[in-house]
Amino acid sequence: MLSTRFVTGSPNWIDLATPSTEEAVAFYGGLLGWTFVPGPPEFGGYGSFTSDGKEIGGAMGGITEVQPFWSVYFQTADIDSTVKAVEGAGGSLAMGPDDVGTLGRMAGFQDPAGARFSSWQLRDHQGMAVVNEPGTFCWAELYTPDVPAAAAFYHAVYGWETEAVPYPGGTYTMASLAGGGQDTSFGGLIPIELDPAAAAAGSHWLPYFEVADTDEAVTAARRLGGSVSLEPVSVEGVGRYAKLTDPHGARFAVIKSDVG
Repeated sequence: MLSTRFVTGSPNWIDLATPSTEEAVAFYGGLLGWTFVPGPPEFGGYGSFTSDGKEIGGAMGGITEVQPFWSVYFQTADIDSTVKAVEGAGGSLAMGPDDVGTLGRMAGFQDPAGARFSSWQLRDHQGMAVVNEPGTFCWAELYTPDVPAAAAFYHAVYGWETEAVPYPGGTYTMASLAGGGQDTSFGGLIPIELDPAAAAAGSHWLPYFEVADTDEAVTAARRLGGSVSLEPVSVEGVGRYAKLTDPHGARFAVIKSDVG
């Protein structure tokens, strides 16, 4: 289960690359109740999303050269070693590595299939303050053309373990932290051809946000200018989820998880 007790390989931050921070705040604030706290001027417009006053992610405005997207960050104790591991396993460095003041050290990457992801080395900033609660990050899925190759890549970089578990209509490849088993699962690896909308976007990570009511969230997303790539689906023992895009096309999902 995802937690804020971050160790190597844990998702520890998320952020949004978007053309307009103001429009992103209007959308996600209306949908998930977030507020936005601008960073200092030297951060170039980067700021933090908060839920009930707690940091749950970030956003960078003015991004026009690429399709807007959510990036999932994974913990590392040494960003420079992670750069070497990514490149050694066939991925590539897209940004950094850079110090972010005294907050931490980060780098952005692409895996061998082209999915963007990032790593964050904690210093003063300790990552997401809360997860799994309504309005916060709770899960991540990688849509990729080759699940075994992706599993091997992320195992080489972060030590993740993967396991095929029963799922309605087939199996689901669960990703867990090194040595932690299913109790530390935080995401899944999905064959991209199973989702035509995902295939059209190319390989990517999809963050999930917990909501109190999936159907209400879908209605709100449409009202706020977003769109729906997958209408709400219920899976026994998992929850009710839907896949959405924000008004600028950044992909994400919402879920009302089953508890207990």
